Order: sequence, then C-alpha cells, then structure tokens
Amino acid sequence: MRAETPQTPKIAHWQHSSQVFEEHAAEYDSWFEDSLLFAIEKAAIQSLDITFSQPALEVGVGPGRFAQALQIPFGIDPARTPLSLAQKRGVAGCQAIAEKLPFATSSLGAIFLLFTLCFLKSPSHFLAECRRVLQPDAPLIIGFVPAESPWGRNLRQKKENRHPFYQAARFSTIAQVQRLLTKQGFHIFKSASTLYQTPEQLAGFEPAKAGLDEQAGFVVVAARQQMSR
Repeated sequence: MRAETPQTPKIAHWQHSSQVFEEHAAEYDSWFEDSLLFAIEKAAIQSLDITFSQPALEVGVGPGRFAQALQIPFGIDPARTPLSLAQKRGVAGCQAIAEKLPFATSSLGAIFLLFTLCFLKSPSHFLAECRRVLQPDAPLIIGFVPAESPWGRNLRQKKENRHPFYQAARFSTIAQVQRLLTKQGFHIFKSASTLYQTPEQLAGFEPAKAGLDEQAGFVVVAARQQMSR
C-alpha cells in the first residue's frame, strides 16, 4: 500500500499578503519617521474635516501611525506584530481581516481604510461589512493611490520587480473605486487629491485640493451609505 504524500496546508490570502508586514514591521514603521509623504497624506485626510462619533476604527492599522495622528482609538490588522507597535501608540487593536469585521451591527461611528484597499481579497465583502457595522450616516474614509497616476505606475513597477511590500497589491483607478462604492450602496460626499510632485521630484509639502484627480498620487474620499426611501 502506497503511503500518501502529506499535503502542504493552503495559505489563506490574508496570511500571504500580510506576511511581509509581519516580518518587516519595524522597517515599515521606521518609514514614517520624518516622512514628507506621511505629512502630505495625513494633511489631505485632515483637509476633509470629517466629523465622526466614536468608536472609530482603522482597518489595516499597521503600526498605528495614522490612527494616532487622526485620533482613531481602534484598529484591526491581519499581521500581529504591527498591532503591538500600534498598542504602544495608544491604539487598541486585534488581529482580524477586513472582510470579517469583529464588531456588532451598527456599532461604529467611522471606518478608515488607508492604503489597504489594494491588499483586500474582496473589497465588495469589506464594503458589505462596513454597511453592517457602521452607524446610520457614519462615514467611511478611503485613502488610496490612483492606479494611473505617476505614483500608481511607480508602485506597479515595484510590484513587477517583486518588491516585498507590493507583491500582493492590486491598484485601482478612481473610476473603479467610485463604481465599487456605488454598487455597494455608498455615495461619496467629500474628496481631496494631493501629491502632484512625481516620486522622483518630491521635494516639499503639498496642500490637498478638493475633488478627485487621477493624476494625483494620493486621493482620499469620504462616503456614506445611501439611505433607503
């Protein structure tokens, strides 16, 4: 009788995509120190001047740099090590994935998804979860790099060159994000664009401009659920 060959356990998508952030948590965290990019992106998010009630959540909180700066008290991340860094910054967190939010129905006052959309296995499942856990009229804030901008093309090139942080990334255009939100019952009520300097020429701080621009290196949108009539 021939012995069966042991089967290699299948690695879940979230485990594969988060492994690099688990292994390089300290390196990723150190990127934020004195980072001009971080300052520009944070200012763009703050320029929306969104009022939200607590509790607020950041999905893909990582080491908690944005959560700390934006006063978001809770975060989830599939990688465990960055969560310990976030905790040191006063951000409570747990290991979880965007498609299965561990929160009760209508329990959250806001959800932030910053630079994490490109790593989701199913953005539509994430948005369905947002509809479930957000309080009525609570905002969903998504920040992302438009795929056709110079910054988006730069990141796609890094992905093709097998940069460890971007191997699992899938970048979206503004139109694709708009269609995704509309299909899942959300409407955008505020937006801002920034990073018109190219990756090679980044030299100074840039204030954000209101509106959506595919040529911007960073776009942030605030959306709410469409109310049923």
